[in-house]
Amino acid sequence: MKPRIRVLDYVVPEEDAGRRIDHFLRRQGLTGHTLVELKKWPEGVLLNGSPVYMVERLQPGDHLQLQIIEALSSPHIVPSDMPLDIRYEDDDIMVIHKPAGVPTHPSMNHYENTLANGLTAYFAAREEPFVFRCCNRLDRDTSGLTLIAKHYAASGILSEMAARKEIMRRYLAIVRGRPDPPEGVIDVPLGRKPGSIIERMIDPEHGEQAVTHYRCLYSSNGHTLVELRLETGRTHQIRIHLQYLGYPLIGDYLYNPDYEWIGRQALHSCSLDFRHPMTGEPMHFEAPMPPDMVHVLFSLGDGPQSNDYSEIQI
Repeated sequence: MKPRIRVLDYVVPEEDAGRRIDHFLRRQGLTGHTLVELKKWPEGVLLNGSPVYMVERLQPGDHLQLQIIEALSSPHIVPSDMPLDIRYEDDDIMVIHKPAGVPTHPSMNHYENTLANGLTAYFAAREEPFVFRCCNRLDRDTSGLTLIAKHYAASGILSEMAARKEIMRRYLAIVRGRPDPPEGVIDVPLGRKPGSIIERMIDPEHGEQAVTHYRCLYSSNGHTLVELRLETGRTHQIRIHLQYLGYPLIGDYLYNPDYEWIGRQALHSCSLDFRHPMTGEPMHFEAPMPPDMVHVLFSLGDGPQSNDYSEIQI
């Protein structure tokens, strides 16, 4: 299996005259970890075609080339052939629509048939190494869009963007009843539930800050479709925050096992907005609400018929 190489080229502008290479690259958004990785390869950093140290000073018009080399795959993720709904792919990132029921990555009791296993098989078929780097991990029973970095440089930039709240994630959820007030902000810290390695709980004293914006979009069949935007990405954040609001997700096996209308938690990652980690180009992706969630709202005919929910302002 040959290494996968992503080449980045820069022409040094006048304003960066005399700047050190490492300082210049940090200004381009590359992380300290990325610079360390680049140093491991003799031709990781080339200045006008020759290998150089990061402390070299730049001159206007210099050609700086980086070779981001991925030579190894994630060591403990076995390939599993599975269909992948790839919505976008380039040399740096992938956006994938994950179905409900598929874990994002292997866990103690689930080593195969996860999104990570499927992607490992996808790249193995292309005879390319692959390290699984997911930027917005979805719970097993949450459907929708997830963002994957294809190399360590993209992963580092996306991680810093997420920390600066520059990756906008929007979700659709269904709850029983109609939340009151119909929109607002839930700013309540979350922590681990004592005695459980999985469950989380409201923890005002020791928990980490968690902020969720919610807005009710449509009510039908005794349920309400809620739009949610995350400022933070804590484990089970939406699930706990809606429970705290008094309107938990239906179908949530941990926090509200209400399976009358759906067999999994009614939560869907419907859109992602961010700037491309390498080019800075604005990126926008959407995924429509899946049929099982549409069924909850519209199956009895008192709302739009079939899968037609275009009148809902999402």
